[in-house]
Amino acid sequence: MPEIAYLGPPGTFTEQATRLLTAEFESDLVPYETVSTALAAVRSDEVLAAGVPVENSVEGSVPATLDALTADEPLVAVAETVVPVQFDVLARPGTTLSGAETVASHPHALAQVRDWLGENLPKAEQHAVASTAAAAAAVARGEFDAAVSAEVALEHYPSLTRLAAGLADVRDAVTRFLLVRRPGTLPEPTGADRTSICAVISDEVGTLADMLAELSLRGINLSRIESRPVKDRFGHYRFFLDFDGHVADTRIGEALAALKRRCSTVRFLGSYPKADRKPGYIRSAASEQAFEKSARWLEAVREGRLA
Repeated sequence: MPEIAYLGPPGTFTEQATRLLTAEFESDLVPYETVSTALAAVRSDEVLAAGVPVENSVEGSVPATLDALTADEPLVAVAETVVPVQFDVLARPGTTLSGAETVASHPHALAQVRDWLGENLPKAEQHAVASTAAAAAAVARGEFDAAVSAEVALEHYPSLTRLAAGLADVRDAVTRFLLVRRPGTLPEPTGADRTSICAVISDEVGTLADMLAELSLRGINLSRIESRPVKDRFGHYRFFLDFDGHVADTRIGEALAALKRRCSTVRFLGSYPKADRKPGYIRSAASEQAFEKSARWLEAVREGRLA
């Protein structure tokens, strides 16, 4: 049975998401301490793939994932899922909200229940730990009084009790997760796909605008762009882009080829079905049929079959 890595320890939202990402095939889930070690296990063939968080609707992208995707040999995303983010407060039996003097969780989790903590645990000292599940484990060991954790954590730490459930300052908060594996056969186009890349642009004036123009000219909807520093070159940045479409689409393929010409480096990070399965809007002039028709016309012109 194939093994799939995920950001552990057991009891995290990433475990929950990885279960969803691998629901269509039998696999064993293996927790790793960090995103980078999970992806390193994929690169070294220790595991088939890894489930990793990439973006949260409240706190933004996950820097550790973006950096790890570009650190070593290429990896590609083959699936995504979006998980609603609501938290439970877990504690040892006998602990009450009013009696909790310390509360622990991942920094993103603490930020997403900041208002609730201010109202219900105003005097509790907050401690940042590696994950929401690590917080639950620490509470079980007696290191903290309460943990802000995912609901699934109770499956792994049954000695704890739930003091509060379904917490989120932003009720519709979600986190997007990717299933990442080594390059190989890509998922087939579905008509509702997302393509992800990372590009390092040159120092020439206007290069970023030119890069975005290559997408706009082909009617490609850009859904996310952000930068991360190139760590060994101060003042240089990697740009991470998500846009609607599949690398098998003519317009996406043309755009990627153009970006490869314009940018210092381009790393393809995957084409995969969008979690919501909603097709992106495509202008009629940018449809696959329009590209095919124009290609046939150009071929005829080059062969002298048209005036």
